[in-house]
Amino acid sequence: MVYAPVLNEPGLPPIRINLLSDTQTRPSAAMRQAMAAAEVGDEQMGDDPTVTSLCQRVAALLGKEAAVFMPSGTMCNVAATLVHCRPGDEILAHDTAHLVALEGGAHAAFGGVQVKPLHGAHGQFAPELFRAALRPATRNQPRQTLVSVEQTANLGGGAVWKLSALEAIVEIAKANGLATHMDGARLLNACVATGISARAMAAGWDSVWLDFSKGLGAPLGAVLAGSRGFIDEVWRWKQRLGGAMRQAGICAAACHYALDHNVARLAEDHGNARALAAGLAKIPGIDVQPPETNMVFFDTGGAGLPSEAMVAALRRRGILACVMAGRIRTCTHLDVSAAMIAETLQAVGEILQAAVEPAVLSSPAPRRSVS
Repeated sequence: MVYAPVLNEPGLPPIRINLLSDTQTRPSAAMRQAMAAAEVGDEQMGDDPTVTSLCQRVAALLGKEAAVFMPSGTMCNVAATLVHCRPGDEILAHDTAHLVALEGGAHAAFGGVQVKPLHGAHGQFAPELFRAALRPATRNQPRQTLVSVEQTANLGGGAVWKLSALEAIVEIAKANGLATHMDGARLLNACVATGISARAMAAGWDSVWLDFSKGLGAPLGAVLAGSRGFIDEVWRWKQRLGGAMRQAGICAAACHYALDHNVARLAEDHGNARALAAGLAKIPGIDVQPPETNMVFFDTGGAGLPSEAMVAALRRRGILACVMAGRIRTCTHLDVSAAMIAETLQAVGEILQAAVEPAVLSSPAPRRSVS
């Protein structure tokens, strides 16, 4: 499902333009200063004031009672499902959702739960499809205990779930006794793109988390929020999974800095993604999915070069991208400038021209008909 070239293969030039993912961001000098100055304590003992204030801040931002600081978003997803579900239960989620496609089967391995995959365009399923997938409770089939959405939908091209769809899914879930979980890895991208607050998008969702190591530019960390009782149980799993930390305020300070300085600027990433998509769409044979946030998915097969070959050729020029679900994915972030977008577009055009010209020169001359 995922193809990316080797980052540091001998003989390849240094990476100058990193479009592989928004996880590739590096903490800025100002963020590092904030980390160095952080007041710290033992996070596992509840004695780190910077972690505590971050959790309180995110809980308020999302409209929840409490929150917990985690090393990663994947741990947020895993711990949340382990609290919501019991072995043998069933989660309903889109078939390309991160917890289905990119977490190594953790939910089955740790929780003994299965996922009922739902389909739909752009990484999203329709509320009515969700309703149709629900079954009457019987002892012959798994209990359906949780529905999960991913905002934004990564493999759906960074698509934004509409607020009306989120509200409809919550209504259906509550009417049928299911808990609700939002993988909010790029929730703030969705908020910036739509102007809708994180609190409004998270309303009705029993658990929701934010990732700080993507477009927000922190080196690591995510915060999972929910009711106080839910977070108490998440802490039990955090301990079991090895997620409890010590002087984690150094990392939480980076997250505070990100909330202070790197949220509104996500609009710049969205603008760069639109510029990249617009430029690619002008190249004959390239099929581009119009971006809603900071991801541009496109295919160069129609232009005469397979996606994997294009990614490899870009890497030879110091530009890093990947193939996901059969399409090239490029991801803009705070370390990608408008000038880098222009250089990437020029490189794609030159690579395609170089690939097509030899084929044209080596093809046999057309035959003339004889009358």
